[in-house]
Amino acid sequence: MNKRELGQIIRDRKRRFTSKELEELSTQIMEKLELHPKVQDAQIIMMYYSLADEVYTHEMVDKLYHGGKTILLPKVIADGIMEIRRYEGQKSLRQGAFGIMEPIGPLYTDFSSIDLAVVPGMSFDKEGNRLGRGKGYYDRFLIQLTTTYKLGVCFDFQKTDQVPCEVTDVKMDEVL
Repeated sequence: MNKRELGQIIRDRKRRFTSKELEELSTQIMEKLELHPKVQDAQIIMMYYSLADEVYTHEMVDKLYHGGKTILLPKVIADGIMEIRRYEGQKSLRQGAFGIMEPIGPLYTDFSSIDLAVVPGMSFDKEGNRLGRGKGYYDRFLIQLTTTYKLGVCFDFQKTDQVPCEVTDVKMDEVL
């Protein structure tokens, strides 16, 4: 099975759930995330601000931020390219590319200081391989985070035995 076929299978599985059901399924994943030792120990965390069909992160982003963590969120700046900016509360978000809420806070470039990256995906396998949405934004960015622990998050129905991968794909250290 190739990436496009796997992506279609996962999209079909996602359509079986309402956004409210996906939000409810997200609760236990976010509880595990909050208690995860890597989250507890991290000071600087790259997160993502979820779309309706992704593991819901909005409340966790706020909770970690208000708990004193430095939260970084991605912002699409060109086709296939993203940067990260500091999250400074709800007021620091604007609707950006693909309808995603993106940060307008200060640009963050000290990649070696990022303790943890929480990464969404269409699918993950038990080896930590990740299938994204097909544009390569995360893979091009994550390759720069050489010392950062990469934690993929997904719903159980998004896990597969094997995600087709290429040399440019960045593996996760762990998947929740």
